[in-house]
Amino acid sequence: MSSVAAIGLMSGTSLDGVDVALVETDGETINRFGPTGYRPYGDGERAVLRDALAAAIGLADRTARPGVLREAEACVTAAHAEAVERFLEANRISAETIAVVGFHGQTVLHRPEAQLTVQIGDGHGLAARLRVPVVFDFRAADMAAGGQGAPLVPVFHRMLVESLRRALPVAVLNVGGVANVTYVDAATLIACDTGPGNALIDDFTRARTGEARDSDGRTAARGTVDEAYIGRFLSHPFFALAPPKSLDRNAFAGIAPPDLSVADGAATLTALTAAAVAAIVPHLPLPPRSWIVAGGGARNPTLMSMLAAKLAPATVESADAVGWSADAIEAQAFAVLAVRALRGAPLTFPTTTGVARPMTGGVIVRP
Repeated sequence: MSSVAAIGLMSGTSLDGVDVALVETDGETINRFGPTGYRPYGDGERAVLRDALAAAIGLADRTARPGVLREAEACVTAAHAEAVERFLEANRISAETIAVVGFHGQTVLHRPEAQLTVQIGDGHGLAARLRVPVVFDFRAADMAAGGQGAPLVPVFHRMLVESLRRALPVAVLNVGGVANVTYVDAATLIACDTGPGNALIDDFTRARTGEARDSDGRTAARGTVDEAYIGRFLSHPFFALAPPKSLDRNAFAGIAPPDLSVADGAATLTALTAAAVAAIVPHLPLPPRSWIVAGGGARNPTLMSMLAAKLAPATVESADAVGWSADAIEAQAFAVLAVRALRGAPLTFPTTTGVARPMTGGVIVRP
């Protein structure tokens, strides 16, 4: 199969903004990574999305868009359209050369135990505005077939790991609002969410300081970790489950944050993310020899240091350090997944989402 140019879009659970990436691929291998871009959400847009997360808690119908969810969907669609338009203009790329856009949308609810996942974003509207085929709603088919609907990117992670030609097994860890891991061995591909990523840290920081996040982990670096709190948190039944398993961003929102100073609270929640990642190791066939970290967490030196301590003697390094893009890796993944969807290739597998058989997915819209 020949390679085509595809654009991938990702707006993660950290609510930072829209990542854009161009990939030339046949869905099985990467021919070339093209340019990447980013369109941040404004404060008003983030406020609407936070309201949408709260409103989505009561949803029982994944197609319903009551109240603020309708406004949020329009906001998400417009932001993604603007992100692509600016990206094409900045890189002098004609939309006519793009075979497909992979549009994940914004997750506002993910409850695999109820077979319910909701990603807002109007794929039909995006295709009409861009005049480019769009693949969206990637998770629904897997979940309808009994899978968790997440994580979706392991097949792409495997392509990346195979290109490194390093000793296996290798773990690829993405730390967004929720953290997820892909375990790659010669004949094994296992994936799951590990627990909180940046979400609890961000929410705590915003509530206590008004800042959106603990930039570079500077506040956490000054604090002392409350190990007793982490021990209590890790007693949650989720951490005893073997993969595959997945989480909603707000799965732990009902657990009270630590009653600590800002610095100690940030340190404790950062250490919690690292401890939750380490808790998955006993569930894997073998301890990974190396961990490659992507997502916003890769930009947090305090978290990276804590991960290195928890996962030793394995090595821990950022995606950028091995020649990947820590920031754009998920957008790149959705470019590849969109091409795979066009060609009917599997996106999810029994060992990545728990689905009974390998499944393709996504809704394809042609303008």
